[in-house]
Amino acid sequence: MVGDHDNNCGDRGVTEEEMTTDNMMIDERYRLVTERIGEIEQEDEVGKPLASFFHVCARLLMTLSGILDRACSGGIRDVPTGDLAKENKSLYEDITEDNYRTSFADPDHAVHEFEKAGIPEAGKIAQYMSFLYTELRGLIPYAYEGRREIFTLFAELFVEVYTMFRLSAADGGVPDAESVRSAIYWFERDNCDIIVPDSIADKIDPSNDFLRRIVCEEDLSSERFLYLSGEYVTENEIKTAAFINTLTEEEIARMADTFTEGFRVGFIKANKPIERKTSVNIRYSLGFERVIRKAVENFEKMNLASVIYRAGTLSLMGSGVNRIGFYGAVPNRQYDYDHKDDAAIYLDADFVTRKLEVLTQGYESRKELANGHAGPAVMEVFGEDPFTPEVKDSAVHHTDRTRKLSVDYSAKASSIVNKYIKGEERSFTIISFPVPVIGRDFEKIFSETVKVNTLDASKYETIQQKIIDALDKADHVEIRGCNGNDTDLRINLWPVNDASKETKFENCVADVNIPVGEVFTSPRLAGTNGLLNVSRVFLKGLLYKDLRITFTDGMITDYSCANYDNEEDNRRFIKENLLSDHDTIPIGEFAIGTNTTAYRMGRMFDIEGRLPILIGEKTGPHFAVGDTCYSHEEDVKVYNPDGKEIIARQNEVSAKRTENEKEAYFQCHTDITIPYDEIGYIRGVSENESFDIIKNGRFVLPGTEELNIPLDDM
Repeated sequence: MVGDHDNNCGDRGVTEEEMTTDNMMIDERYRLVTERIGEIEQEDEVGKPLASFFHVCARLLMTLSGILDRACSGGIRDVPTGDLAKENKSLYEDITEDNYRTSFADPDHAVHEFEKAGIPEAGKIAQYMSFLYTELRGLIPYAYEGRREIFTLFAELFVEVYTMFRLSAADGGVPDAESVRSAIYWFERDNCDIIVPDSIADKIDPSNDFLRRIVCEEDLSSERFLYLSGEYVTENEIKTAAFINTLTEEEIARMADTFTEGFRVGFIKANKPIERKTSVNIRYSLGFERVIRKAVENFEKMNLASVIYRAGTLSLMGSGVNRIGFYGAVPNRQYDYDHKDDAAIYLDADFVTRKLEVLTQGYESRKELANGHAGPAVMEVFGEDPFTPEVKDSAVHHTDRTRKLSVDYSAKASSIVNKYIKGEERSFTIISFPVPVIGRDFEKIFSETVKVNTLDASKYETIQQKIIDALDKADHVEIRGCNGNDTDLRINLWPVNDASKETKFENCVADVNIPVGEVFTSPRLAGTNGLLNVSRVFLKGLLYKDLRITFTDGMITDYSCANYDNEEDNRRFIKENLLSDHDTIPIGEFAIGTNTTAYRMGRMFDIEGRLPILIGEKTGPHFAVGDTCYSHEEDVKVYNPDGKEIIARQNEVSAKRTENEKEAYFQCHTDITIPYDEIGYIRGVSENESFDIIKNGRFVLPGTEELNIPLDDM
């Protein structure tokens, strides 16, 4: 049951006697630090507004300490559901809606308060204090899981920083900003060897089962289970769970089977050894537990133990805009955006080296678990309004130096993970469902989404093969926009040497990537040129207006959007979020989506801007920027259902992997889709002929006309 979990020692290769001694030391440190924090709540030596800041932090930590003690004792069983709901609201209300504007988590508010008080270096001090408060807020899940060691570490950092200010106040001042930053730096660096391995274990070790036990053991017919993980709960999650509870066992099984079979079939189609694997990671959002319980059962029949871990909540573990793992409601997307670059506070070359060493050691000590890990099974949700963040000067932003360090770390970390969880042996699946926040048509949209997710894959496979057979004869593809879309692109294709055995495009139906359907390729960069334009597109939770990207020999050479009045803000927004802080990235994929049924659903319910990219990419031609779809698996031979080998698995950039892996990959892949009604034509061109696949928003290639039926029915 929930509350019996204790992860103080983890799996760091220590003896039972050492574990007991470590626990005793942690218990004593925990007792001492919480006693001190309880006193800080009553002290005001540092003066306003610093006293207010430290009081807010101290109250949060004491609340979390009580939750942690309850988790360790199993006392949550005795707490009424109503009290758990109130507790949940109180933990998150500081950063929700208008409350955020007067929270120290908002860097704007922190700067304003510190400047008003005349604090020296107020801007820097405010950034560091806002960061500290954000890190303490990241302890909420650790408290619910009873993870005393990591909680104690951050509580001690809080006391250390408070003591610096209290001692300086005795001399009539405040510590200089660099001293505060240094305390944060050494804390993050020194505790890498605890926090990073702890996170690795969460990702690949099925014995870390706190979340899985909620899914498999709690009463899912009651609202109570929603509050047991400590994730934020809103009406959206309550209504989601309530709706899921109205579905029959057959409907639940259908959803779960589509999900898990996609994962299994993905291994079979790629000729990968699923029988060697022992675990699978399930990623989902709060409220879908009934479906996930059935998925866990299905995976057990495949001899795969399910690992469910949370999206990162601490800076060191990649907290930010994009949540990867299990999560509840997002309290405030602006809060996430304001703190996405907080790691710039402590990043330097030595720190990166240290973290990479710890990452390697962490996987090395768990290499059997890592080798047995089969990959992620992802259940996404959609329905929220598109979001355009406010760009704040008060927030921490990467410098050129820290941005480069961050990019370098990501590249090297990816290589390390790929060494232990081998790309050529792992797979994935991903599916998506709407949630009630999408609006009054939620139940109808949900029903339509289930239909879209379970369309007849064999029919699409046959139609898509006709597109592939035609494009295999083309040297390049030309795409022109219409109806206000200025797209004008030439996509260069790799040559086929033996048409009887080779093909350029993958015939993608519905296994790893649900729903059907698309055909896609890795373009040849040389000769791929032109402008990609989309009027409105929702990518990774962010809205882009009038997005324009220019490619020269397959690399991005210019970009703009119309999100902000200031062009500099627009370019920074694109570079940070779409280019993942790289100066340039290549076009990694060109695809033609064929799921006109999904397109009709989007138009029918006016939800195109809310569709996830997983569905959206199937509703028109799309272009991925970043790595190819075969990233780290280019040497694994892949075949279409007709037996032909897909030869376009790399481009000129990923081909560098054998010489310099750092230059071959970018750790990003973002699909940008143009809707059918903005397509003037998609035309295959060879030396001897040209032919249209789509013209004026309709499929015109012989044998593909059936795809127009949903479009004609609109």
